[in-house]
Amino acid sequence: MVEEKTSSVTCAACGRELAGEDSIEDGGKVFCEDCYIEGHHKIQACNPWAVRSKKIFREEAGLEGTEGLTELQKAMYEFVVSRGGAKKDEIAEKFGISPLETENQFALLRHCELLKGQKRADGVYLVPFRDE
Repeated sequence: MVEEKTSSVTCAACGRELAGEDSIEDGGKVFCEDCYIEGHHKIQACNPWAVRSKKIFREEAGLEGTEGLTELQKAMYEFVVSRGGAKKDEIAEKFGISPLETENQFALLRHCELLKGQKRADGVYLVPFRDE
């Protein structure tokens, strides 16, 4: 028989108070469901099969440029283009999203061959995939 948690706990990631039964324990830490899922759902940016699949899908659907992207993805792309590049933490702050969500959105834009990473003297920037 599984013992139910009934006491109040705090999410290690966001600090939200949870009923014990609404928490998930992982690696000795307690998380809310949203933070647990976010922490375990990372899309790989450098994935040749994802790039190939996305390219074929977009070609067959007749999508070009930012067509077919979410509003967030379009806004991120335009932000990067307008500045000639941006660091991931700048993007996260600008759009009020977590670092992991920034990584995931970048990965999807990378699969579309719209953005890529570029090393610069002061760090890694996201830049347009092709010069415009």
